[in-house]
Amino acid sequence: MPIAARAKTPTRLLVLAAAGLTVAVAGCDATSGPVSSEQGEARHVTVQGSGEVQGEPDTLNVNASIESIAPDVTGAMNQTSERQQAVIDALVDAGVDRKDISTSQVSLQPQFAGGGANPQTIVGYRATNSIDIKIRQLDAASQALALIVSSGGDATRINSVNYSLEDDSQLVRDARSRAFEDARDRAEQYAELSGLDLGQVISISEATGQQQPPTPLPTPRGAEMAAVPLEPGEQTVGFTVTVVWELT
Repeated sequence: MPIAARAKTPTRLLVLAAAGLTVAVAGCDATSGPVSSEQGEARHVTVQGSGEVQGEPDTLNVNASIESIAPDVTGAMNQTSERQQAVIDALVDAGVDRKDISTSQVSLQPQFAGGGANPQTIVGYRATNSIDIKIRQLDAASQALALIVSSGGDATRINSVNYSLEDDSQLVRDARSRAFEDARDRAEQYAELSGLDLGQVISISEATGQQQPPTPLPTPRGAEMAAVPLEPGEQTVGFTVTVVWELT
């Protein structure tokens, strides 16, 4: 491209003040390179669109531990292992698939005497065994939690409980479509306001966000385990898409 021809092309920049919008008219575009006088001036509009969809979770994820303290290593580990195995067996017998139960942590730590002349004296050992459980039958989730507690007894620790959607692919597609349509609507409006027509798409970039439903908290253990109130809420999948269109 001749340098003289480029120098004669006037450079203008028009920015419309709006959230997520830039309309540029320039003789030199940063992404496409210089535009010759024969090609005309580069015009484009950049907008952001957003879309969200909700779906009902289908899985309850639980992390539960068994924790025991004993004067010796063997005693602490054996007590913990026996209790955790009882929990696993009870869950499997209740219909939880064994592949949905996985060990997440095993730890053994010495316990030291507090204060005194020699605070570093080991007085016992604390053993912990943690498992992750996927409960797919949500109508039986409350009973499953009660079963974990009753099988593990006072050594049971419920570390976390949260809902999830096993397959959110359709929600993702729907959210992406809504975000793109939102961006197109904005771009068409700004093109009309500028007295131009919307042309081809130059580029697309996206960001996704997923919001977890509120985490249900199990009620404290008692002599008789009451039903644990659980509410799955909704899983929200959201997209923000940035689209650049030509303006003609």
